[in-house]
Amino acid sequence: MDVVGTRVEAPKNSAYAAARTLSDGQAKPAGALGRLEELGAWAASVQGFCPPRQFDDVRVDVFAGDHGVAASGVSAYPAAITAAMVRGIAAGKAGVSALARINGVRVAVHDISVAVDFPDLPEVGRHKVRYSSGPIHLTDATTVAEAQRALAAGDAIAAAQIADGAQLLIAGDLGIGNTTVGAALIAASLGVPAAAVTGRGTGIDDDALAHKTAVIDAALARVGEHRLQDPVQLLAALGAADFAAGVGYIAGAARRGVPVLVDGVIAAAEALIAERYAPGTKAWLQAGHRSTEPGQALALDHLGLRPLVDFGMRLGEGSGAVLAVPMVRSAVAALTGIAQLSDLA
Repeated sequence: MDVVGTRVEAPKNSAYAAARTLSDGQAKPAGALGRLEELGAWAASVQGFCPPRQFDDVRVDVFAGDHGVAASGVSAYPAAITAAMVRGIAAGKAGVSALARINGVRVAVHDISVAVDFPDLPEVGRHKVRYSSGPIHLTDATTVAEAQRALAAGDAIAAAQIADGAQLLIAGDLGIGNTTVGAALIAASLGVPAAAVTGRGTGIDDDALAHKTAVIDAALARVGEHRLQDPVQLLAALGAADFAAGVGYIAGAARRGVPVLVDGVIAAAEALIAERYAPGTKAWLQAGHRSTEPGQALALDHLGLRPLVDFGMRLGEGSGAVLAVPMVRSAVAALTGIAQLSDLA
């Protein structure tokens, strides 16, 4: 898949306007439901008609990968946790699994670049691109060809979910060291220093945070400025195959007219690059939750997105965005279920 420079078609402004008119005429004070009214109108616009249908089929695709930078001590947990958590999600026993189950959301996990294979879980490894990624402060994460393969994998996963009936998608993430990669991508995309985007990830202490910031600064210094301008080159140099798959997934959903809820700092980094990769993508996005990672706030501000919920979460896996699904469904329910004031007079 090569859609760099291909503009994504915008959602329907006419449906958005019709939804606002419908909401303003309901049996309530105008604007009384606050952001739910905006969210309901957005739902109408991305579906292309008013009133919108309920989002009954919501799915999370978790993109898993190991990261060479983890060996430099940027995380509170060892890299082996990645593989263990792949199995946890596949078994329906992870954090995202519990939250998704209670909210009627389906979850799938994809091994894009984990350091080991899962021979007993053939579907999990169907889109595998490589084993782990290069330590970004020392070398490129992947080759350009691998980044392109991962982009295509993410696009194919989005296409398959949409063909199977998905109405709303969430890009989840899994991989020790991935907040370091996400922060580096956001810093490079926005032209800000590492200190502005680096957070505590899995819960590192002050010394480890200072080291993590220095590692990201070194990664940014290693990559030439010209390579940062092209989204595929950027993903190869400072990203990873699992990040590229997330970019392909988000852009692929938008190109097919299906909205995406953005999760934490990883998905925010992917959304930033997806907008560069396929301009117009951001109109199809909502920010599911506010992460504790500072880089996410900068990325969302740049995209013009405001989080729907704020619980101080930093789990990843798509879990924060899953918590926002009831908000989206509530917005549709309010738009479709409240009578017009004129009908009650």
